[in-house]
Amino acid sequence: MNTTLSSLNWIENPVKTLDSIAMFAASERQQQLTKPAGSLGKLEQVAIRLAGMQGNSLPCAEKVAIAVFAADHGIAAEGVSAFPQAVTAEMVKNFAGGGAAICVAARYIAAPLTVYNLGTVTPTDGLANVVNQPIAPQTANFLQHPAMTPAQLAAAMAVGRLAVCNVMGSVAGHSEFDLTDDKDQIAIQDNDNQRLHLFIGGEMGIANTTSATAIASVLLGCAAEKLTGPGTGLDAAGISHKAKIITQAIEFHRSVFNSSEFEGPELKGSLDDPLIALQYFGGFEIAALTAAYLTCAQEGVPAVVDGFICTVAAMVACRINPRVADWMILSHTSAEPAYDMLLDSFDAMPLLNLELRLGEGSGAAIAVPLIRFACALHNQMATFAEAAVSASTTNESPKKSSKSPQREELV
Repeated sequence: MNTTLSSLNWIENPVKTLDSIAMFAASERQQQLTKPAGSLGKLEQVAIRLAGMQGNSLPCAEKVAIAVFAADHGIAAEGVSAFPQAVTAEMVKNFAGGGAAICVAARYIAAPLTVYNLGTVTPTDGLANVVNQPIAPQTANFLQHPAMTPAQLAAAMAVGRLAVCNVMGSVAGHSEFDLTDDKDQIAIQDNDNQRLHLFIGGEMGIANTTSATAIASVLLGCAAEKLTGPGTGLDAAGISHKAKIITQAIEFHRSVFNSSEFEGPELKGSLDDPLIALQYFGGFEIAALTAAYLTCAQEGVPAVVDGFICTVAAMVACRINPRVADWMILSHTSAEPAYDMLLDSFDAMPLLNLELRLGEGSGAAIAVPLIRFACALHNQMATFAEAAVSASTTNESPKKSSKSPQREELV
């Protein structure tokens, strides 16, 4: 994969390395807590992995920030959603009014919530907690055109990058960043008291499950018919129509790419390259999410990944740099049929299975109390020595050794 757009050069910035020493220390602590080794299951692994992310054997999940990215999709004109396109802007207004599920969840976990509108057919000016960053009223209809120009893709990804850096700066007491200069990527996470513990990205955009499914179909090499689901509530006929539209769009763009007269986009490569798949089939909000996950990994911020659409964006980020997966915690299993296939891109399993399919970042926010509980158990339980309790003579987790835990063993 290759790009001639200098504004996307930042995606090649190195990803932070997990702290293996902190993970080893956290794993050793788990062996000494007053319980049979491994008896807290995935909760133990959440704490160990978070220790590696934070470089602290006693991890924390108190400082959480949420960014929801909203945008309209041109593919909505093909009748692929159960809801009219106007709902995107209406939901942005609902976010601003505090009435959406993610708003309730954000208040419950005491996390600041910012909404970024990257382009809706109906403007949303003057709303509280909504940052308007319009790129276009909507993406192009990818049945006939690439969803985004390379410049639009870069602009959308810049918003996702900005969102992460802004919440990092807010926690650390810095002003907003101007990402036109890489010098603004200052080390604001060095002080544990100024650290953002978890980032949650969410999305809103009518027809964005169509966009996400098209990206998944291209990158997974799987037929759209096997991946397409109901989204916001399509019936069987609607799902079939949606799959046909996705298939037609992919076939159209493949034929154009394979044409001898095709001069190629500014982004060099094939349709199977993650950035090109994102440009041709993605949405502004999906591009922003992809950039947010890349930025989290580059800046050392754990990202809690929501359901289907967010996981597709996460997969794109991991295809750009596989080490980004080290910085992700999958929150819940989406009800969309393609979700299980997406998991092959991650050496991880989601924490919850609640049959959620709402989006907005809601499932990720629901997982935060569980992550906090994992940290509290890890940090506050007494050791056998502290409690004067006799330890097992073989108090080791099954199939575990004293070696630092590997990523594939974790959540």
